[in-house]
Amino acid sequence: MTEEFSEPQNSEPEWLTIPALVEMLGITQSRVRQLIDDHYLLAIRRDGVLQVPAEFLRDRAPLPELRGTIFVLNDDGFTNEQAMSWLLDVDDSLGVAPIAALRAGRKAEVRRVAQALA
Repeated sequence: MTEEFSEPQNSEPEWLTIPALVEMLGITQSRVRQLIDDHYLLAIRRDGVLQVPAEFLRDRAPLPELRGTIFVLNDDGFTNEQAMSWLLDVDDSLGVAPIAALRAGRKAEVRRVAQALA
């Protein structure tokens, strides 16, 4: 995969900065960065600022289904930018953006599609 990150074709997601995540999650900045480092959240730099889509959170916590999917994408050789683009853009085989499918409980299907991208 060599394509660069592009904004998703569907509606623009809400993006959260590290300080916004600190406030929302009620944890320290170092803990937020640890969640990113440990792949509980995926972040990219937008206009030089590290940001996470709000869709990656549920009930003031990282979406549990996201972590394993990030690992599958990393194993497939995706950069963070490529993984972000794939998660946010509508996937033809899923019929929706993979993050929407994850939020709808379709974890196994999303991961099968992600594994097929390798």
